[in-house]
Amino acid sequence: MIVTFFRTLILYVLVIISMRLMGKRQLGQLQPFELVVAIMFSELAAVPMQDTRIPLAHGIIPIITLLIAQMALSLITLKSIKARTIIDGKPRILIENGKIREEAFRNEMFTFNDLMEQLRIKNVPNIADVEFAILETNGQLSIIPKSQSRPVTPKDLNIQTGYEGMPLDMIVDGHIVYEHLKKANLDENWLMAELEKYNVRDVKNVLFACLDPQGNLYLQKKTPGRQKNNQKGNLQSGQ
Repeated sequence: MIVTFFRTLILYVLVIISMRLMGKRQLGQLQPFELVVAIMFSELAAVPMQDTRIPLAHGIIPIITLLIAQMALSLITLKSIKARTIIDGKPRILIENGKIREEAFRNEMFTFNDLMEQLRIKNVPNIADVEFAILETNGQLSIIPKSQSRPVTPKDLNIQTGYEGMPLDMIVDGHIVYEHLKKANLDENWLMAELEKYNVRDVKNVLFACLDPQGNLYLQKKTPGRQKNNQKGNLQSGQ
């Protein structure tokens, strides 16, 4: 039982590390060959987990071999456009200038039901409102609506807008994010002074706090029950 536990843990960690080394792009949008690698990872890891008679190396070595092959293939596609086209394929235009391309549908084995489903997901239920629909190499459908069907933007109305930027998390579940505090050129004294405005004297009682680009602090306190538990924990640790 203990042997099985540690074998499973080792293979689990190895697969997680391998997927992380493959890059975040693979996790979010798998290409066909990346999907094959992910499936093979799971199969190779599952066999040594289930059968302890199989040496652990019989699972580790193939996984590392696949990882090296995958990273080499990714490097080739990064450097060569031709190789990228062969391995990943090309995006296919299914709707062009508002007209359906029947040949593209047949070549990609894409049905009209698939098209309508993807259009509804993109909040464009009417084909007449579509200028271009492009089937990407990862199987997702990109929709470009006609100009008259797009949402109105401030630019369309000649309205000047200010810079928005990204808010910075300052406190997450009672813990100060010092990296973001430093990035905003602020210190802990400033943060504690801001918390005083919300009648908060202990960071542990804050569920979430973030600073927007305009310098305004958004704060949400923890529920009273969680605050009491935190205070009780602090007292016990002080004893």
